[in-house]
Amino acid sequence: MTIESVIIAPPAPRVETLSKSNLHSIPLEYIRPEHERACLGDALEQLHNSNSGPQIPIIDLDSRDCIEKVTKAAKEWGVMHIVNHGISSELMEKVRAAGMAFFNLPLEAKEEYANDQSKGKIQGYGSKLANNASGQLEWEDYFFHLIFPDDKVDLSVWPKQPSDYIEIMQEFGSQLRILASKMLSILSLGLQLPTKDRLEQELKGPEDLLLQLKINYYPKCPQPHLALGVEAHTDVSALSFILHNNVPGLQVFYEGEWVTAKLVPDSLIVHVGDSLEILSNGIYKSVLHRGLVNKEKVRISWAVFCEPPKDAVVLKPLDEVVTDDAPARYTPRTFAQHLERKLFKKKVGDLD
Repeated sequence: MTIESVIIAPPAPRVETLSKSNLHSIPLEYIRPEHERACLGDALEQLHNSNSGPQIPIIDLDSRDCIEKVTKAAKEWGVMHIVNHGISSELMEKVRAAGMAFFNLPLEAKEEYANDQSKGKIQGYGSKLANNASGQLEWEDYFFHLIFPDDKVDLSVWPKQPSDYIEIMQEFGSQLRILASKMLSILSLGLQLPTKDRLEQELKGPEDLLLQLKINYYPKCPQPHLALGVEAHTDVSALSFILHNNVPGLQVFYEGEWVTAKLVPDSLIVHVGDSLEILSNGIYKSVLHRGLVNKEKVRISWAVFCEPPKDAVVLKPLDEVVTDDAPARYTPRTFAQHLERKLFKKKVGDLD
C-alpha cells in the first residue's frame, strides 16, 4: 500500500474536546481491536506494576564504556535512556513549558495552526486520521513541524504563542543536532566502521539531515484499557529523541513482552529507527513501540525524528556490514520510497 492509495478520512473531533466532555465511554472508532486489548491498561498502573522484569537500559554518555553500552542497547533493545547528553535541564524545562503553553491555549487559537493532510499540508496542529494499520483512531492530538536546519524551516507554521516558543525550539533543535552527531558517531564506532562520521555522511549530514518535531498531546482517557495514544509502530527515522512531561506511557516490545519505560530524571529516550536498521543490515534494531494513556493525567511528549532528505539518500546496508555470512537483508530504496511502502504498524524484522 502506498501513501497515495490510502483513503483520507474526514477529520474527527479533537481528542482534547472528547476528553473534556465528561464522557464515560470512548467512541467506537477509538476502541482497539480485540487482540490488542488483552495487554492494554492504564499507563500509571502499568508503571507501578513494572518494577520486575527487563528494564530499558540507562546509559551515561560521559561514562568510559558508553560506546559499548550504546552499541549493546541498539543491538538488543533498539532503545535507551541517555543521561549527561549535553542538553541542560533548564532548556528541557523551557521546551516542556512552551509546548504545554501552546496546548493550554483555547481550541480556536490552536485551530489557527491546523494542518490539512488531504492537501499535503502535514505541518501544524492535528489529530491522527484513520489511515493506519488498524483503521482505528488514536487518543492523541499533536503539533508537527521541522525544527532543523534553519534554512529549511518554515517559521510561518510555528506557534506564535507562547511568545518565546520559536526561540526555545530553535535552541532545542540546535542542541539536538549536536547530540544526533554524537550518537551517530558512537553507533558508527560500534559497527567498527572506518570513520566515526560514516553513518552521518551516509545520511547526508551534517548539512542535510532533518530534525522533525512532533509534540504529542495525550489527554485523560476514561477507558485506557480500550485505547492507545499511539498504536504499535517503528519510526522511519535514523534516530528519534523523546522528551516527556514525566507522565508514563511509552512501551517498547522486547523479547515478546511490552515493557513500560521508567521515568528517568534529566534523561532523553533514544529510539533506533528503520533507516539505521537498514544501514546496519539489521545489526541495530528499529524498536517497536506504542503509547498508553491514563485516566488521571495529561501526557505530553516531544519526539524529534532525525531523517535523511527524502530523495538524496539510497537506504541500503553499508558495504562494511555485508558479508558472505551476513548478506544484505534489505533492498535499496530512497527514504521517500520507504515512507511510501511503510505501514504504520509492522512486525519485528518486517521492513521489507
